[in-house]
Amino acid sequence: MRNKILLIVFVLGILKVEAQVSTFKTIDSLVNIGRYQTALTKLHALDTTFQSTSTIAAIYASIDNYKQASKYYEQALALQDDYSVKVRLAKAYQQQKKLQKAIDVYEGIVTKDAENLLIQYQLGKLYAQTKQPAKAIDTFKNIIKQDSTNANYHYRLGIAYGMLKKRNLQINSFLEAYKNDSTHIKSIHHLALAYTILRDKDSTNIFVNRGLVVAPNHINLNKLKINNLYREEKFTEAIHFLQRLDTLEPNEHYTQKMLGRSYFNLKKYDEAKKYFNNAIRIDRSDFKAYTYLGDINFEKKKFYKAQLDYMVAIFTGKEPRDVEYYQLARVYEELGNPKEELKSYKRAFEENRKNYKALYQLAKTSEAYYKDKRIAYKHYKDYVNRFERKDSVMTKHAKERVKEIKKYYFLQGEILQ
Repeated sequence: MRNKILLIVFVLGILKVEAQVSTFKTIDSLVNIGRYQTALTKLHALDTTFQSTSTIAAIYASIDNYKQASKYYEQALALQDDYSVKVRLAKAYQQQKKLQKAIDVYEGIVTKDAENLLIQYQLGKLYAQTKQPAKAIDTFKNIIKQDSTNANYHYRLGIAYGMLKKRNLQINSFLEAYKNDSTHIKSIHHLALAYTILRDKDSTNIFVNRGLVVAPNHINLNKLKINNLYREEKFTEAIHFLQRLDTLEPNEHYTQKMLGRSYFNLKKYDEAKKYFNNAIRIDRSDFKAYTYLGDINFEKKKFYKAQLDYMVAIFTGKEPRDVEYYQLARVYEELGNPKEELKSYKRAFEENRKNYKALYQLAKTSEAYYKDKRIAYKHYKDYVNRFERKDSVMTKHAKERVKEIKKYYFLQGEILQ
């Protein structure tokens, strides 16, 4: 009798397992054809088990409902410790921006399995993302000890060093990444940036050019190339790259303005004007574009138009506008208005106390305008004291005027200090 009871229990157990297997096959089929709501209904009707809760979680994850997914992954782990579910839970936390919770899960996995480089890599990236560069550095260095051939590991280490402003270590890490993979575009871009900051022209060009071979449409590398060509006064070449960039990202402010500046330097003023107007339409706050329009009209001797452009630039600008005031003073000189010319040179120097040309012109114009030459004397002397080494011609003239004005007043019985 006892044996019959055991046999019945055994058979019922087998039938129950088979029924569960059949149920989960049905659920899998429903999910595969997109009937996930029906699948969830059937799963919720089942007894709460590790398999049912982890399957519910996986369905929610597949429809990007990570809040519900993490809830059921947590329940599944409470029923059974499972490696793959932990990984999925951490990913669900990441999707919800619960980064510290994801870190806690990954740290738990790494503690038990120190050779899992995939999890360590995710953990290192999360440390960097949560502004924990020291931990990120330790993690990536440990990964590299186990596998030094992956360029991404060196690249991520470089990013972490950059967060601590350890420039040399950062560059060395990017170079190691490039050594492992000469097409690793992120490292190439960062190397080009680093050498640009260091003003290492040759190294910058090497990595910019290499990057553009690997990724010709890389926007930031194209911009670095353009900036380098512009600094080297290779304006025609710069225009070639700018026109190409304009096809990749049409009507970008940077491209329109740089086209305007390049054509301006080539003295192709009509073309330059077109692009500066485009730049203004894209960004009304760009007061420097108005300044360039003023410069174009000044070169064309359209002084009243230039005056208006410089005034708009001054009204629009928030940064030091010494260049604009200086150029406006030149307009007033052409229009024969020395009083406003003086005011503008004075404002230019007030906006930027390092603008030695504005101070020199203020002194020179003051001497011509005022009968009292002591005003000019003060400005000339201030120029010599501040900027003696800036411009030999200006300095020579300023010293001569200081000497002559001082002599003039001495003969009048007044000693100038």
